[in-house]
Amino acid sequence: MFDIAFTELLVIGLVALIVIGPERLPKVARTAGQWLGRLNRYVSQVKQDIDRDIKLEELRKMQQEMRETAQKYELLAGQTAREVEETVQQETGQISRVMEAMSATDGGLAKREYEKMQVEQAAAASETPLVGSLPADEPNTVAAADAVTAQPAPALDDGAAPAASEQQAPAGRTV
Repeated sequence: MFDIAFTELLVIGLVALIVIGPERLPKVARTAGQWLGRLNRYVSQVKQDIDRDIKLEELRKMQQEMRETAQKYELLAGQTAREVEETVQQETGQISRVMEAMSATDGGLAKREYEKMQVEQAAAASETPLVGSLPADEPNTVAAADAVTAQPAPALDDGAAPAASEQQAPAGRTV
């Protein structure tokens, strides 16, 4: 702080001894020490307050950055969700168009099975039955769908679709 050498302190002590006197010098030195201690405590307290304010400001900046980052991620998540929904809608539309085309060749059988599967999936989504359990009165739709796809498509005469009575139905089912 101050650049005071030992010789300068010795000169100050001798002058104080001469001016103050030997009787009052210990009391003055004690009072001066108390004042210097108070000054040191005050300076250290000011330093701590400044450091605390600096750290608080840094924390505020970090908090603001975290908020901005969170907002960016929220926007990104929203955009991604919209993109996924659009893709799902496009793919669902494509599947529907394919099923329409397939129904033109097999008399609507594939379309009915597809719609039945959608209804069953919607019902399964609303209720969560035990895995692997199937009511006794309900046929196994996976096996029925496999049986439908394994059958050859009926031959078309003159480009006309066969009537519903002429379609072959899977075993145990009527159309």
